[in-house]
Amino acid sequence: MTRVLHVLDHSLPLHSGYTFRTRAILTAQVAAGIEPRGITGMRHLADGPDPETIDGLTFHRTPGKAGGPPGIREWREIGMLADAIERVCDEFQPDVLHAHSPALCGEAALRVARNRGLPLVYEIRAFWEDAAVENGTGREGSAKYRLTRMLENHVIAGADHIVTICEGLRADLARRGVEPERISIMPNGVDLSLFGEAPPSDAALAAELGLGDGPVIGFIGSFYAYEGLDDLVAAMPAMLESHPDVRLLLVGGGPCEAALKAQAETSGIAHAIRFTGRVPHREVERYYGLADIMAYPRKRSRLTDLVTPLKPLEAMAQGKLVAASNVGGHRELMTDGVTGTLFPPDDPAACARALAGLLSDRSNWDARREAGRAHVRVAHDWMHNVQRYQEIYQSLVAARSIPGRRAA
Repeated sequence: MTRVLHVLDHSLPLHSGYTFRTRAILTAQVAAGIEPRGITGMRHLADGPDPETIDGLTFHRTPGKAGGPPGIREWREIGMLADAIERVCDEFQPDVLHAHSPALCGEAALRVARNRGLPLVYEIRAFWEDAAVENGTGREGSAKYRLTRMLENHVIAGADHIVTICEGLRADLARRGVEPERISIMPNGVDLSLFGEAPPSDAALAAELGLGDGPVIGFIGSFYAYEGLDDLVAAMPAMLESHPDVRLLLVGGGPCEAALKAQAETSGIAHAIRFTGRVPHREVERYYGLADIMAYPRKRSRLTDLVTPLKPLEAMAQGKLVAASNVGGHRELMTDGVTGTLFPPDDPAACARALAGLLSDRSNWDARREAGRAHVRVAHDWMHNVQRYQEIYQSLVAARSIPGRRAA
């Protein structure tokens, strides 16, 4: 049995797209006969024991707090995480280290891999310097931006194999000169044991939210600027003209929540929009069940063109119609007119036309729902995709037994 230590920024019990992908990977690996564990860095801020077992998965923690000015603080953070990885390796004796972005995790794992002669897989879920720009915590081309990219390039050069979540990231790495044979794509996936059945509409919840009897457009996720929810709110007046009973259901929260509520009030359409706030993850299915169409109006940016999101896949697995902006990350997940509807990004009028068009013509709804579900089953089921990890691990472990050879 191959033992794999996953080096992570944060994990369950925190809830995020990052932690849900991790849980899906580790759960599928257990089912495939791999023995995984996780260790989180100092940015995992949830209280809990060390180690901590959640959903049958074991996570170790990195104690302490790194101090000092920016740059020095991160370097100390890497060192403390590397020390924690070393301690877990003494006890767990992994065959492979599998670090996940950001580069702080990758650099710490690289130090340990070199020290112990272990193969290192580095998985890039997004370029975190680009994510910082989109979240408003960084600026493209700044010293911090360049240093983050330099650190990531150092990890990429030192790792035995690179995994990315989509073609956009793979192509960017190839442009940086990374050898194609060292890159694999492990696409975002869905745990079909959690999202494999279309939930029925919960009449009691619909009544509680005052959704009425008309169609519902839904969004479930974090309210970041790049998600384009302001464009979705701006599209509502036009949709109400042709479909006066349509309602917009926004489930979640984040930095843009207050601004979105203010936008709804000043636009005079607050009566047609429901903000639920964040809901427990175990309740998410109930809210999916209320929506006829799930909308993802991401704005065009380097991040959204390169990175594929997880939420549209969950929606397709639930048998929901999906409408999304025509950015690179969405184009990689769906085919316009077959598994989803694509509309120009940053254009509320185009968003309104696409959604209103779907509501006006329901003749192919069943075919689209089934096409979406079939696409997820074939290309994005974790239980099938996890075999790609097994092949990478086995190749790396075998290569380590041949002196001087580096696995592809």
